[in-house]
Amino acid sequence: TVRYIGDVRFAKGEWVGLELADAVGVHNGNVMGVPYFECPATKGVFAQPAQLSKATLVGVKAPAEDEEPETLPSKEKTADGSISLGQQVSWNGKKASVRYIGNVRFAAGEWLGLELADARGVHDGNVLGVPYFQCPAGKG
Repeated sequence: TVRYIGDVRFAKGEWVGLELADAVGVHNGNVMGVPYFECPATKGVFAQPAQLSKATLVGVKAPAEDEEPETLPSKEKTADGSISLGQQVSWNGKKASVRYIGNVRFAAGEWLGLELADARGVHDGNVLGVPYFQCPAGKG
């Protein structure tokens, strides 16, 4: 169900906020501390209008428990060489490990995928249906 259409702080352009029927999303409508819409935890996602059709998300399912989803390849270091894959960092005062370095499909530029030491994140390494890395739910 469409819950939001408009500009967002995390990327340029118009985005569509969706509430999914199943808990395969990545947030509750609140992204990086900004409330765009409300829905139950792990039922919210954002997509660009060009990514959507009436059939989008129909039949989307999480991998079977014995199935390992294939993740996108990560760079070993950031472009400036200051951060490496596996490095321990602090993000908003939270301890984390760098699990992905590279381009993402939801915004321009080089991004880091972090696994938080405590479950205070919003995803499991899978963002908008793209598996950047794997970690327990709520730690990405």
